[in-house]
Amino acid sequence: MLLIPGPVTTHPDVRAAMTVDLAPWDLDFHPLYAGVRDRVRAIAGGIAGVHAALPLQGCGHFVLEASLRTLLPVGGKILIPMTGAYADRMARLTREAGRVPVGLDVPHDRPVDPQLIAAALAADPTISHLGLVHNETATGVANDPAAIGAVVREAGRRMVVDSVSAFGALPINVGTQPELDAVLFTSNKCLEGMPGLGFVVARIESVLAGEGQAGSWCLDLADIYRHAERSGYGSFRFTPPAQVLNAFRVALDRFDAEGGQPARLARYMANRDVLMDGMQALGLRPVLARDVQGPTVVNIHAPDAPAWDLQVFVDALKQRDVVISNFYNTPFPSFRVGCIGCITPADMQRAVTAMGDALKDMGILQRNAA
Repeated sequence: MLLIPGPVTTHPDVRAAMTVDLAPWDLDFHPLYAGVRDRVRAIAGGIAGVHAALPLQGCGHFVLEASLRTLLPVGGKILIPMTGAYADRMARLTREAGRVPVGLDVPHDRPVDPQLIAAALAADPTISHLGLVHNETATGVANDPAAIGAVVREAGRRMVVDSVSAFGALPINVGTQPELDAVLFTSNKCLEGMPGLGFVVARIESVLAGEGQAGSWCLDLADIYRHAERSGYGSFRFTPPAQVLNAFRVALDRFDAEGGQPARLARYMANRDVLMDGMQALGLRPVLARDVQGPTVVNIHAPDAPAWDLQVFVDALKQRDVVISNFYNTPFPSFRVGCIGCITPADMQRAVTAMGDALKDMGILQRNAA
């Protein structure tokens, strides 16, 4: 069981789809790919002719950098609420692309306050965009793109949302947020596909307004869109991860059959609640209060015990068929546990039992502990 924010545990049908060899230039592949693009645009609330799903080989950082390069001119400024490690990465990608990140200090233990965004935008009229991490997996805090987007829209600015660890579970609707230039995500998180494919659902006019400014052929969303105009919506620019796309098609079938975003969120929240209740029963303390804890990942304060060693704990869990992250992503020691993927509350309860047994083996919990 992969209890990490991604790649996630996948369904056997999704894995089986990876065994089908496909020729991406074959005409039979084109409707598969075009269908996937239409489906993810629909999940994002995109409108045909207004929004386009623009895929790119690689991880979330690839589609994030492509968005920053395409939508911001060289020297352009973007406000980034510094919510944690992934906001830090957004700032670095911005800087290395020759754009200017303007960091906004915000608390790490609660969602970003829209009024802080409004004040920062009012203070600097040269900032054109806001960059928001939808769900900050360094802490587990989930932010509200609709509430934040309202103040961005009021200020006459634009917005980019990194929804890599949230898309498909937390709601977002590009069709009702005209200030939202792009939402970006990957195949291997809450949509429960395989890694290797990123998407940007973007406003076409914003993408074309940035034509020629990416400074990279590979990371140019405008070029991806122009390729579709020239060669058809089912033609992938450069060699695609064809088997990953086929597996993603099956993952989307399962997403629809489950009931889409609301049902997926409900299952992940149930997983989260089982985990948090179980950790508290073991005497451990989650980093976040439940009312601000997102559905993707829960951080747990490391036990204050001489015998505590994160790698030893990770290895003990792996022997019990549970895998968690083996590094700290917060300024203080806390281990993080993913709640997403093809897992149920019953699976999470088994994982909690494994954690308790591992802590007992390490001498951190007594054998009669819960």
